[in-house]
Amino acid sequence: MGNDLHGPEGMPEGKGLLIVYTGPGKGKTTCALGTAFRAVGQGLRVLMVQFIKGSWHYGELDAAKMLGDDKFEIRPMGRGFVKVGGAEADPEDVRLCEQAWEFGREKIYGEEYDLVVLDEINYVISYKMLDAGRVVSALRARPERIHVICTGRSAHPSLIEAADLVTEMKEIKHPYTKGILAQRGIDY
Repeated sequence: MGNDLHGPEGMPEGKGLLIVYTGPGKGKTTCALGTAFRAVGQGLRVLMVQFIKGSWHYGELDAAKMLGDDKFEIRPMGRGFVKVGGAEADPEDVRLCEQAWEFGREKIYGEEYDLVVLDEINYVISYKMLDAGRVVSALRARPERIHVICTGRSAHPSLIEAADLVTEMKEIKHPYTKGILAQRGIDY
């Protein structure tokens, strides 16, 4: 091993990583945003496609605008929170998920961004609103230099297997259990 902090000698620079942030704890999207912020600082162009978020105003939207759409674009493409539990998915939510996936896939393959974050894609796969096999196949075959981050609870086992890095967030303590509601600037 060389002294290079970026990996062993001879490792090709520009190898795109497939990263998964999953688990029941808070911080998956926040972790992806931190990585995106770091990437922008290194001159990379970043796109975040949000599969579920839609109607709320999240602080990250304004922060991304401050950096400039040419550096960091966030695209909310859902309607907000979708079904949980045993209920069938609303066909409109399924249509929006398909649309978000096609948009994200086109941007990954179009190579105009260096990092594409597929925010909350793990949820829509686990709700069977998107086919895991089709997503994983496309991510495995993506252009070699493109980094992709997938967030959300319950990451599909085939996505975990395909990933280069998987981090599971585990909740130890949460303010909601004390009756403290979501805080501006921290949670949204």
